[in-house]
Amino acid sequence: MTLLDKESVKRAEKSLKQFDPKMSVIILDSSARTAKEAASSLGCEVGAIVKSLLFKTENSFTLFLVSGDKKASLNKIKKTLNIKDACLATANDVKNTTGFTIGGVSPVGHISKIDIFIDNSLDRFKNLYAAAGHPNCVFKTDFVNLQKITSGSIKDITE
Repeated sequence: MTLLDKESVKRAEKSLKQFDPKMSVIILDSSARTAKEAASSLGCEVGAIVKSLLFKTENSFTLFLVSGDKKASLNKIKKTLNIKDACLATANDVKNTTGFTIGGVSPVGHISKIDIFIDNSLDRFKNLYAAAGHPNCVFKTDFVNLQKITSGSIKDITE
């Protein structure tokens, strides 16, 4: 069994292929669990790595796609969503909401519908790399297609 046979990777790959049949999952020899590890494995800048961060908001969960060299701003997130409280989701919440484990959370292929926001700082990079369902699996895209494939809203959500 290869990583491409894992259910979580298959889900991410199916979403990619539905969007563009030429898109594919890249299997890395080393872990891409963190943005730094992913950048090292891919030989790219840390900022070109898309971090998928799930936040528990007042009544639901929201996914924020953030550049690997930035930090999500809780104040900007609360202001964007016009809410009083938000926090990072627990590992169990991430698994139950997205179907992925932390370190492999893909921006696509979730098991439930999630609102997605994309930080505008990601548009600095020609190529972006995001997790594809497993810490050793990523996919390559660009800012325009990341927005299209996720239907994400572009906002300033980092500090």
